[in-house]
Amino acid sequence: MEKTNAEKFKLGIFVIIGLVLFVTAVYFIGNKKNMFGKTTTISALFNNVNGLQLGNNVRYAGINIGTVTTIEMLNDTVIKVEMSIENKILPHIKKDAIAAISSDGLVGNMIINIIPGRGISAPIQPNDIIQSFNKVRTEDMLKTLSITNENAAILTSDLIKITKEISDGKGTVGLLLNDAEVAQDLKETIHYLKMTSQGTTTSIKNLNKIITSLNQKDNLIGVVNDTAVASKIKNIVINLEKSSKKIDLVVDNLNTTIDNAKNGKGVINYLSNDPKLVQKIDSTMININEASIRLNQNLEALKHNFFFRGYFKKQAKQKQKVTR
Repeated sequence: MEKTNAEKFKLGIFVIIGLVLFVTAVYFIGNKKNMFGKTTTISALFNNVNGLQLGNNVRYAGINIGTVTTIEMLNDTVIKVEMSIENKILPHIKKDAIAAISSDGLVGNMIINIIPGRGISAPIQPNDIIQSFNKVRTEDMLKTLSITNENAAILTSDLIKITKEISDGKGTVGLLLNDAEVAQDLKETIHYLKMTSQGTTTSIKNLNKIITSLNQKDNLIGVVNDTAVASKIKNIVINLEKSSKKIDLVVDNLNTTIDNAKNGKGVINYLSNDPKLVQKIDSTMININEASIRLNQNLEALKHNFFFRGYFKKQAKQKQKVTR
């Protein structure tokens, strides 16, 4: 039975609509999977992909920028994951970026999150391998939790033993808690420590007062701190240095004089080394002494002479008046 033109027309419209829907679906799916845009391949190394599959999304700062294209196991501990990234996003991803596998929501597919780095690095290049962050596996968490539980059980057991010994009065803590005499001694010790601390505080306050008073101008240090007094002391020291230099010069001259005398130069050496001159000087001094004695004798004789007795008596009376 041949189909009518109406049926053929309806079939043609249905086919056209189906093709349009198919092309539209392919376009949206391909656009989502970056099948029609320009992309660049980069990769990251993981030790566990946690159920990641081909075609899963790649995000950078929360934005979908590509998809997972290849998952290759290099050895028993390293898995290489290649990602197709849009070229327009590539300049924003730096070499210090970190790739981490996470879940898209609570029960969603696994995705790769590229976390921006904190430093200032150059943009990544095609086929670069970026750093990766391996998520802690549930098995590792359970293993760590098991070890923690075992340690907690050991600590609990030890704590029970310690508390029992304390309750029985064993050990230092138990002795302090159960022995009244030790507790009283400890209380007295703490009391004496408080008293000592108070005394130390008072001593520190007094010391601070002394240090503060040292800066006042009515004591030695305060006077020394005064710039005017310091200047005067400096001048005194300078004058002392000058006087010391002058004394040194006088001593040098005196030493030179003594050396000249020792070496036969000058009057001193002449007087000390010429025996004849010394004898003459001695005889002269003896004659002067004898003449002085004779003169005194003559004056004494004149005092008793009749003609000069009155004169000397007047002189004696005048001396007595002056002394009175």
